[in-house]
Amino acid sequence: MASLSIRVDLGSGNRLGPGKVQLLEMIAHHGSISAAGRALGMSYRRAWMLVEAMNTGFGRPVVEAQVGGKAGGGARLSPFGADVVAHYRAVERAAALAAAPFLSRLDGAA
Repeated sequence: MASLSIRVDLGSGNRLGPGKVQLLEMIAHHGSISAAGRALGMSYRRAWMLVEAMNTGFGRPVVEAQVGGKAGGGARLSPFGADVVAHYRAVERAAALAAAPFLSRLDGAA
């Protein structure tokens, strides 16, 4: 079945696509960059580098560190980061709806 994948180019090398958004969702779910990376089959270093690229690219944090106590620290989405995910998913839904008839035709032609 044909599907649509959305990548948003935000300028000066700042890109947002399904992989980064999924990483943000996993950070929100697991409360940790390392656990999110493991859930996605990527190294902590790769996950951390993607988070740093997003924080730098947007000029403000999408992920914030949580200070640890006995259980240690972690990470969470900033309110801005949660908005980034929500807006990306809204764009994705709108694009999928608009593209559905065309994807159906392409799928039928394959």
